[in-house]
Amino acid sequence: MFDHLLNEAQRRARDAARDFVNSTPRQLILDMDEEKIRFPKEWLREAGQRNLLGVRHPVKWGGKGLDWVASCAISEEIGSLSYELACVFGVGADLVCDAIVLHGTDAQKARYVQPLLRGEIFAAECLTEPRGGSDFFGATSTAEDKGDYFLLNGQKRFIVGAEGADYFLVYARTDPDPATAPQKRITCFIVDRGPGVEVEYLYGLMGCRGGGTGRLVFRDVRVPRANVVGEVNGAYPVFTTMMIPERLGTAAMTIGPARSALDIATRYTSKRKAFGETINRFQGVSFQVAEGAMLLDACRSLVYATARAVDGGMEMNRVRRMVSETKKFVTESCQKVVHNSMQVVGGIGYTNVFPLERIYRDIRLASIWTGTNEVMASIVAHEWYREAAAARDARGGRDYAADAPEADAADEINYG
Repeated sequence: MFDHLLNEAQRRARDAARDFVNSTPRQLILDMDEEKIRFPKEWLREAGQRNLLGVRHPVKWGGKGLDWVASCAISEEIGSLSYELACVFGVGADLVCDAIVLHGTDAQKARYVQPLLRGEIFAAECLTEPRGGSDFFGATSTAEDKGDYFLLNGQKRFIVGAEGADYFLVYARTDPDPATAPQKRITCFIVDRGPGVEVEYLYGLMGCRGGGTGRLVFRDVRVPRANVVGEVNGAYPVFTTMMIPERLGTAAMTIGPARSALDIATRYTSKRKAFGETINRFQGVSFQVAEGAMLLDACRSLVYATARAVDGGMEMNRVRRMVSETKKFVTESCQKVVHNSMQVVGGIGYTNVFPLERIYRDIRLASIWTGTNEVMASIVAHEWYREAAAARDARGGRDYAADAPEADAADEINYG
């Protein structure tokens, strides 16, 4: 951890999460991976009782009034325990509650945020549909305005907490006019589990098991108008702000399991002997561990720099780029750390004698969910070109390309 970057309140929050991690029984992790437990309600209740859920949210609504730096430190600790536990830890308390705290009414916060942060109820976020994931605004789920309520129909898939959540944050199309811009035809709703809300399929996942991930089907579900989050046809600002906890939260929690994998590899290679020496004396081994340590430090540096940018109120387009590049860099780097860790442990790391094989399976999700890393690269590229042009103007427009001996060789510089 980068303790020197944390203030006293942030360290206390991190240490409280560490205590919670240390108290979590090993059997919970094993039972979730074997899907003997479909959704860890008791564990989430304990997290709520310890006031660890949604620490960024105001004290008035059950949070601790802390910041993104504290939240990221906590997420790393929870992730060190289990990537799937980090998923369910963050989905309700950070993603769903973030939308309601930032865009909802006080009545919604009292009914849905406060009890969730106490660990009494659970929530899930419903974005992805069977027809596609990255094309969010192409959603085909519909909610027909009936006056006092909306009639919701459609499907959502890959929903963490489909089995287990008490309510869902659902995006659906409310403007049927095909000429309406995609960003202006979607509404965000709070949907209680009840008549018409069905879990039709639980996925057989490669990893990240035990979080009740499944397909939800909505059949003529009556959603009170009071459960609209933000404005009707106004889900765009809700979605935009949620991309911060979606992607920055993913980055922070992904450091956790990579750290655990590297710890296992470090201990193993310090004890395992070959050719008369412990294998950490061989560069083929120690250099891979060193690369892992370097990547983890780089990941934390980027996560905390981005967290401070968000906490400091940096302009949203700049934040959007930083969050996107953080998600891409951290998830890919951490996957490399886990790869290196398994490689140096060798064949025994490919068995379930060590948890490396589970960590390897679990962490593969990181570069797919909450926006694929290809989408992240597209966002970074778009925002970078825009920023670069503005930056040249801001610093006086110096043309660095001119700082070459033959910079005036116009015939050789061909832009097509």
